[in-house]
Amino acid sequence: MFDVKGKVALITGSSRGIGKASAFQLARSGARIVVSSRKQDACDAVAEEIRAAGGEAIAKACHVGSHQQLRDLVEHVHGQWGRIDILVCNAATNPVYGPLSTLSDDAFTKVMTVNVQSTIWLSNLVLPRMAANGGGAVIMMSSIAGLRGTGVIGAYGMSKAAEAALARNLAVEWGPKGIRVNAIAPGIVRTDFARELVESPERRAQMEQRTPLRRFGEVEDIAGIVHFLASPASAYITGQVIVADGGETIS
Repeated sequence: MFDVKGKVALITGSSRGIGKASAFQLARSGARIVVSSRKQDACDAVAEEIRAAGGEAIAKACHVGSHQQLRDLVEHVHGQWGRIDILVCNAATNPVYGPLSTLSDDAFTKVMTVNVQSTIWLSNLVLPRMAANGGGAVIMMSSIAGLRGTGVIGAYGMSKAAEAALARNLAVEWGPKGIRVNAIAPGIVRTDFARELVESPERRAQMEQRTPLRRFGEVEDIAGIVHFLASPASAYITGQVIVADGGETIS
């Protein structure tokens, strides 16, 4: 049920963190991986790691905030492997920290373009041909910041709430064509993105104490859910947001 052998998986933001872990998880299960992030050398390094471990991978740099670069990425993948069966929209940004009263127009535009608009662009580029090939799976990376209020990363939370809503709407639109679209809402995961929280002993103790599992997430925790949602094991799941936060939002 978890076999993805031969499937082509395009993962944005996959040169590190959750994206990289997801790339390795799918590669170990037989998928052919397209590694993509902003810097070509970082993408090349991850693709080489995957190949050295016995997997199949190609690398293509792409800034997801550029519609043209997304077009180039999708055409490159189709030129190399002729199809995309699994799309993981993982790339995101959060350039601001503070109340919404201090949020500049430029910062808001950047957050919404990279975190939401790019996912719409990429979905519209990929899904028609995915449907023509018989269907597939799309996984979007939301966040628990999109499920509750926050006084410091409000724009990011708004973008992640929008991404969850996008998954639901695309699931309705593309379900009849055999495409499933779901989202994952991680809590705090040990990545560069959450470095300030993870590396502060005082903050870490507070966060771990209010989380039933008493720990932060690891990238492999999320990669396992990506694998599940990409595989036939989740064949009857679409339009859902799976919360993976160690129980933080229930406590």
